[in-house]
Amino acid sequence: MSGSNAAVRPDAVSAPSGPRDQIAASDHVLSQVVREQAGRVVAALAASLGSLDLAEESVAEAIEEALRAWRKGGLPQNPGAWLTQAARHNALDRLRREKTYRTKLTDMAPSIDSKSAAPGEPGADPSREADERLPLLFGCCHPALAPDAQLALTLRAVCGLTTAQIARATFSTEPATAQRIVRAKRKIGATGIPLQIPESTERAERLDVVLTIVSVMYNEAHFVEGGSAAADRDLADDALWLADVVAAALPGEAEAHGLLSLLLFHRARESARSVGGELVLLVDQDRSRWDRAHIARAHIELERAARLRRPGRWQLQAAIAACHADAETAAATDWPQVLALYDLLLGHDPSPVVRLNRAVALDQVGAHVEALTELDALEGALSRSHLWHAVRAHVLRRLGRDDEALAANLRALDLTANEAERRLLAARTGR
Repeated sequence: MSGSNAAVRPDAVSAPSGPRDQIAASDHVLSQVVREQAGRVVAALAASLGSLDLAEESVAEAIEEALRAWRKGGLPQNPGAWLTQAARHNALDRLRREKTYRTKLTDMAPSIDSKSAAPGEPGADPSREADERLPLLFGCCHPALAPDAQLALTLRAVCGLTTAQIARATFSTEPATAQRIVRAKRKIGATGIPLQIPESTERAERLDVVLTIVSVMYNEAHFVEGGSAAADRDLADDALWLADVVAAALPGEAEAHGLLSLLLFHRARESARSVGGELVLLVDQDRSRWDRAHIARAHIELERAARLRRPGRWQLQAAIAACHADAETAAATDWPQVLALYDLLLGHDPSPVVRLNRAVALDQVGAHVEALTELDALEGALSRSHLWHAVRAHVLRRLGRDDEALAANLRALDLTANEAERRLLAARTGR
């Protein structure tokens, strides 16, 4: 199998070969196992073999084998152990076939046996405290790799998405995505990028890269080109799951809890954000549809972060999300508090997007002219963003500059490819 098509999920394979109920059950279990185990096995094999490419290929082959075998013969007694063993055998077979690896086979096989065993299986090391996926995640997000390569490689190696799924999620083509992944894996091998959690002295900067990639994953699930307002639930769930993995593995990192809190607040609003494929803005959402269990857990994670007394941008964004979640109605939102939090956030993240959101808060507290001044200052950075034009249109309308507001909304309409957003903007323009 080539590196460009290595990862497989049940929804990517056709031609079922068993009764429909059995297929559905096995595919569901396999999806769960891929999410929970594939990254661990890739990480263990990569650490043993010194080759992320070989590890990821071996696990991907095992996923394909499981898909067909489980559909035909039913689920094994321990699906996680089955996948682990299949991947290990695939790795050993590849080593035997590759002349360049033959001298390593004798030394590495025992290491693979011990490190790739599933939890609770013979050979597993119960003393390993950190989740095995975390070193792999840090390796995929190494700053030596370009940001688009970091994201694509994380989606492939840690989450197990197919090339087609990654291309859709990142608004790219399959050939470009495949080449991006191949180049990233080659660079890891050629430059010796370590698949390990950095030491505490350099962890903060590297952790922020990891958290940024997870955040980008979640955001991209909600901006599908040509799509409705419904999110790509697989991609959004993978991002939330990864945030949970990082926070659980690094309980002393406040920002990891901050990001998890932020994504939980966002996920809580999902059922109200999209209704019948149409986009519903925050101000218009039916708040009775919000998931209160997610909101409660988001508050718990935010409190855990606060107790560590190391504030950062993800915690501040989560605190802003909490202001929205705690308001019984849109009118009851504590906008002065939101604005104060954005002022603090600028000290950690003065990016154009943060300044755009702060302009929204300025407008909401009645500082319409100041909001427009801030928006105009962002033109050079955000003139290609439909969100900037849409926000500017709203502020212009509040100032009675209706013709300019219409022009801004029309420009926003031109710049978005998401059909739900286009319908919303078209309604504002009367088109």
